[in-house]
Amino acid sequence: MLPAMNRTMSAPEWAMLLSLSVLWGGSFFFTHVALSALPPFTLVVLRVGLAALILNTIVPLSGLRMPRGSRAWTAFLAMGVLNNAVPFCLIVWGQTHIASGLAAILNATTPLFTVGAAHVFTFDEKMTGHRLAGVLIGLGGVVVMVGPTVLAGLGTNVLAQVAVLGAALSYACAGIYGRRFKGMGLPPLTTAAGQVTASTFLLLPVALVVDRPWTLPVPPASVWGAISGIAALSTALAYVLYFRIVATAGATNLLLVTFLIPVSTILLGALVLNERLDPQHFIGMALIGCGLVAIDGRLWPFNPLKRRLEPHVHQGRDI
Repeated sequence: MLPAMNRTMSAPEWAMLLSLSVLWGGSFFFTHVALSALPPFTLVVLRVGLAALILNTIVPLSGLRMPRGSRAWTAFLAMGVLNNAVPFCLIVWGQTHIASGLAAILNATTPLFTVGAAHVFTFDEKMTGHRLAGVLIGLGGVVVMVGPTVLAGLGTNVLAQVAVLGAALSYACAGIYGRRFKGMGLPPLTTAAGQVTASTFLLLPVALVVDRPWTLPVPPASVWGAISGIAALSTALAYVLYFRIVATAGATNLLLVTFLIPVSTILLGALVLNERLDPQHFIGMALIGCGLVAIDGRLWPFNPLKRRLEPHVHQGRDI
């Protein structure tokens, strides 16, 4: 039998992955509104802080209890560093120097980093030919959909590009590190609450030093509505799904969401803002779909790894 994580994802897992992409894709709408009145780091702290408040309220109402041991909170702190503090800061700084389209493409390298890191650091998410091919096809789809012209910016503002790539690597490491919470017996709800709580304490000093939020005018109601949306939907609910997916489908499958986020964002723009869909968007979406199917293994009915394992299986049955 193949390792549990090196398998095709179930329909519920795909549904959760698609839902996560919509929640994170929708965060661009909320962010656009909120940034009209708030600086980036203040917005990030409000995002994770309000999400922490929401989740820490829901945890006891769900009959669960937050862990108190140092082992769990050390893991929450590490996850907050890898999944929020480091990538948020790197992306915020990077996007002040490079185009958002190029940043989206660089961020879409996350599954590529994940495939490599999972091969080194896990025993059940080893690299396979179809996974690597699927990641490259999906990355190509993101390039086509966002627009190949943004690649003309490669080579300029190199440090900003390295920063976004560093964020992608941090996300990849977070996905692999997050696998440990299942082994610790922590449900996704408490894990999500612990991570955003730790992230709040990590990022609050940055916002206080850089943005000096007490000097800012009070935001209008529309901005508070956007903050509520990004905290409740794109953070609190999204991270519950995040930790559920990583526990059942693995880090490599989870971080395929970075291919789906541009799709969700463009489709939401067409549906909500009446933005036009060009042929390149459909071609890019098709390539991303092919990449996802390839990674899932459905384009490779012949699996050499499975065949190599068959003699051992038959031998076991004979015994």
